[in-house]
Amino acid sequence: MSVSIYNNSSFTDSPYGLKLQQTIIASSSSVVIPAGINRVYAVVIGGGGAGGSVTSGGGGGGGAGGYSAGWTYITTSVTVGAGGTGSSTAGAGASGNPSIYGMIFAGGGSGSTATTGVAGGAGGATTPATGINSTISYTGAPSAGASGIGYASGGGNAGSNLGGAGVSTGGGGGNVVTTGTVNSGSGGQGLITGGGGAAGTSGVGTGGAGGTGDFYAGGAGSSGTGTSFGGGGGGAGISSAGSAGSGKNGGNGGDGGGGGGGASTGGTAGSGGRGEVRLYY
Repeated sequence: MSVSIYNNSSFTDSPYGLKLQQTIIASSSSVVIPAGINRVYAVVIGGGGAGGSVTSGGGGGGGAGGYSAGWTYITTSVTVGAGGTGSSTAGAGASGNPSIYGMIFAGGGSGSTATTGVAGGAGGATTPATGINSTISYTGAPSAGASGIGYASGGGNAGSNLGGAGVSTGGGGGNVVTTGTVNSGSGGQGLITGGGGAAGTSGVGTGGAGGTGDFYAGGAGSSGTGTSFGGGGGGAGISSAGSAGSGKNGGNGGDGGGGGGGASTGGTAGSGGRGEVRLYY
């Protein structure tokens, strides 16, 4: 008989001998640690990037927020990064904001890149991603290029290109083709995932799905005939699923760093999911 680690109480993601004591989602909070505890194990996740918006065609999906973890001194202050806010103004998506607790820092995911907002954004790493290429992670894992697999992976180029797979994954590419049957790229698969790219066409357009994470699914892309459809789905965060694309609008990324979906012609791009800080002791 097979056993799944995902629904078996014998398995846990908590560090050995520790218990999850606090999950912090407010943008700025005061943290209270019990007396006698001088170090905690922190898991820190940056905000997800927003999808792109375009005047014609489909925008790319936003990249997932970065993931960092380790032991740190205790402090009363914490910063939880907001996700990038989706917009109906044509252009690149807003990047997510970084999160930090003590010595543990995680950058935000990149918004869909370039002035056209068509290429997918990269997953966040130790420093915030700013384009289709990721940066070096806190583990020292190297950066990844377009659609490249990495700890923080690259975003998909324009077209039906997928975001790269990894821990924090890239957004799918939006498709610039405006006639005929058009499909766009899905967000990469991983722990925290990027949003799907959009398709804006006079024919049948199907937006890319948000990436599916270890615990939650990405949102489905919208599909239909004409430019009122084709929005990309939001990527799964570490704490919730991404939302589906709605008509020409992109879906929002899930809580815990999911990337927002891209918008098709004249739509509003999905916002990235908020970051998160988890404290174990």
